[in-house]
Amino acid sequence: MSEIVDVAVIGAGPYGLSLGAHLAGLGIDFRIFGSPMHTWRTSMPKGMVLKSEGNASDLYDPKGELTLRRFCEERGYPYQDIGLPIPLATFIEYGTAFQSRFVPNLEDRLVTAVMPTRYGFDVHLEDGEVAPARRVIVAAGIRAYEYMPPQLADLPIELASHTAIHVTVDQFIDRDIAVIGGGASAINIAALLHQRGARPTIICRRPKVDYCGPPAPRSLWDRLKEPENGLGTGWRSWACCAMPDVFHAMPEAFRVMVVRKHLPAAPGWTLRAQVDGIVPTIGGARLASADTVGGRVKLRLETADGIRDLVTDHVIAGTGYRVDMRRLAFFGPSILDRLDCVEHTPRLSRNFESSIPGLHFVGTAAANSFGPMLRFAYGAGFASRRVSAHLARSLVRDRTVVGAGGARWSKPANLART
Repeated sequence: MSEIVDVAVIGAGPYGLSLGAHLAGLGIDFRIFGSPMHTWRTSMPKGMVLKSEGNASDLYDPKGELTLRRFCEERGYPYQDIGLPIPLATFIEYGTAFQSRFVPNLEDRLVTAVMPTRYGFDVHLEDGEVAPARRVIVAAGIRAYEYMPPQLADLPIELASHTAIHVTVDQFIDRDIAVIGGGASAINIAALLHQRGARPTIICRRPKVDYCGPPAPRSLWDRLKEPENGLGTGWRSWACCAMPDVFHAMPEAFRVMVVRKHLPAAPGWTLRAQVDGIVPTIGGARLASADTVGGRVKLRLETADGIRDLVTDHVIAGTGYRVDMRRLAFFGPSILDRLDCVEHTPRLSRNFESSIPGLHFVGTAAANSFGPMLRFAYGAGFASRRVSAHLARSLVRDRTVVGAGGARWSKPANLART
């Protein structure tokens, strides 16, 4: 067994990397596991642009040394805080550069299990190593939480799939494809399908696709009426960004409702010109059933005009993600049976700690505790500062505790292990 460390971080997306940079800045003894920017590299359509503006797409180091703006300036890439969409490829390159600079100790290894122990946790890795840690921070991205409508769940992968598995769509050239959903992932994949020579049809519950509005010049009155913030504009979004602790103190039912309803997964404004009036869309439709017919899929839709059937070669579910701790493959009964949850998401303290002492969650799994900001990369700054500061205080407080590896903590200036 490896030597015990104080912190193990699982995940290497914007949250895991930002947290790793803050832990390193404080000299905290930690290991971090995951493939850098994995969800962005493997579950997003090639050629897409970010929906978030440039000034809300940073990763966070303690001193703010490598913002997205600075990265783009160093590489000669075009950049604007607002109004110039960031290409996915640029964001992935930025995340990789951030990792190389601030989290060089990242271990590109898969975590297979997390097991509670008397000193904290054992983190089991794909190669058989067991990495003991006093605390574990789960910064897993959305990939494990993909939601497949039950009507499609029993269809074979050849006939029905989720947007999360499609980086490219060349296999669908010259085929009829039904895309379920009207959010960002559905409309992104529909645009890519059309560009590559497939014949997509969008099926969404709303009467029409509701795109985000493009940025426009704003008067002083506009800025007062709907202030700008990391989630866009408006006082509700401003409050979500400025007062996550106030949100945390609100009644749980209110918090869950706000996270569910505020900022739905609307497609970015740049997609309108690629899809609206170009890709056939069936609005106001609910998927009632899906059956295989002669190697194709027959969809039965309930619309305002009655029942409508659509036969297609393949169905892609752009139905987003639903956080569910049971979907994390590295959690078994020893964790799940003790984890206090609401709607299968962990209830967290002000320091992102769950009902299991020493087990923390950041990112979308923390949204029901801290608000919609945690569903977006923008929330990584708040989460990283709060969790790293809490861990630093905890390590000082626990510095005389002898761990499983026999290491004793003292209080050096930067909290580094001695």
